[in-house]
Amino acid sequence: MSGEKIKNIGPKSMAWLRQTGIRTLEELKTTGSLSAYVRIKRAGFKPSLNLLYAMEGAILGCHWQEIPEARRSELIIAANAAVALLPQPKYKRMPVASPVTTTHMEAEEASTLEPDFGFDNPDAGQDN
Repeated sequence: MSGEKIKNIGPKSMAWLRQTGIRTLEELKTTGSLSAYVRIKRAGFKPSLNLLYAMEGAILGCHWQEIPEARRSELIIAANAAVALLPQPKYKRMPVASPVTTTHMEAEEASTLEPDFGFDNPDAGQDN
């Protein structure tokens, strides 16, 4: 069934899995945690390594924090290698904006300025 609850997997992560074709625990087991993680990355989502551990825990039937440290290290190395092979986006991110600076006018200078609201003065050029 498509609404099956998978241990360790929250609603957002489950939505990502469904969008990549994985709807059940059996499909996750068949795919494997690493392949499922790479599918999610390839689809443009930004999963954390906790999702990788959560999927591995679901497959093994344990809480994700119970995954042995050695297995976590294996998963990280394999995930980094697999993600590095994914095609990079064709667009580049915008450069980070430079810091904003604020200029303060002296009180005397500020008081001599008239506000300009972008309107023409209706009295200008008229002889009264």
